[in-house]
Amino acid sequence: MSQAVHTPVRRVAVVGAGTIGASWAAHFLAHGLDVVVSDPAPGAEGHTQHLIDGAWPVLQALGTAQGDPRGWRFEPDPVKAVEGVDFVQENAPERYEVKRKLLPLIDAVLPREVVIASSSSGLLVSRFSDGCRFPDRCVIGHPFNPPHLIPLVEVVGGKTASRAAIDAAMAFYKAIGKRPIEIRKEVTGHVANRLQAALWREAIYLVQEGVASVADIDAAVTEGPGLRWALMGPHMTFNLGGGQGGLAHFMDHLLPAVESWWADLGTPNMTPELQRTLVEGVKAEAEGRSMTELAQWRDKLLTQIITLRAASAAAADLAAVEARLDEALEETFPGSDPVSVTRQTPAEDIEGDPSAER
Repeated sequence: MSQAVHTPVRRVAVVGAGTIGASWAAHFLAHGLDVVVSDPAPGAEGHTQHLIDGAWPVLQALGTAQGDPRGWRFEPDPVKAVEGVDFVQENAPERYEVKRKLLPLIDAVLPREVVIASSSSGLLVSRFSDGCRFPDRCVIGHPFNPPHLIPLVEVVGGKTASRAAIDAAMAFYKAIGKRPIEIRKEVTGHVANRLQAALWREAIYLVQEGVASVADIDAAVTEGPGLRWALMGPHMTFNLGGGQGGLAHFMDHLLPAVESWWADLGTPNMTPELQRTLVEGVKAEAEGRSMTELAQWRDKLLTQIITLRAASAAAADLAAVEARLDEALEETFPGSDPVSVTRQTPAEDIEGDPSAER
């Protein structure tokens, strides 16, 4: 692939307009990009506009809504939709057979330098890009739901993508306010979903064993480590937990205990009865709130957290700039005159000896 890493992306095709695709479209529009959306499903155009309209107030609250929420084009045919675009965000169903059929169709009509990024949450890109003319331009660009709000994007090149394609995707996502991370090795589920799955498996196991209720297990996350995880990941959290000795001290003192917890973690048996218990548990926890109400409550608080983090980062950046400016001024204008401090009476430097006859 010959595309330069920092080639500007101005026009994006969103292929697949479900919940993820429409959210991507809202995010792209908010950052002033030309957007064309494609989906063969009946009513897809109206559904997409409905989801974009729902996301727009959140984007306005974040201060990122620069574009027009209705300034996009719909084209049901994905081949026609990708004509003339600079980047493709593919959001087809999470099945190899669907992506293996779709990607070669759009790959066949795109210039070689255009990246095709799949929102796949767990598939291996090398296993569905192999039918393309240029599989080296295909990457995973997996967002965290909802993409218009959550910064994370996992970029996976796998065994087939070129370094240029990976760098181009990373640069594009960063340019539109995302926090892309590069997954260096293909694994099912990438990174974030594997971490989620590991925690949820143990949470389900605790329900199965009758350790606590569904609501209380959720509270154990949201009222405890979840608050810290909004700021620091598990490694940095335990690094701080080690005090002045950091992670090395933490492991010296607590690793044996943690290893005993690991050894005791369970694998739940997902019987129909256990599944019903989980469903009934989240219904009770919701306390009558609808899915829409829950999502709105979540998005409102997420917006506040993201805004607070952004303000903190901006304040830190400003403080760093001011510190560098102070250092530069100190070098340019020293705090004392090296000539005057050698005199008992600094005025002598200007007036000479006041006792001398004039």
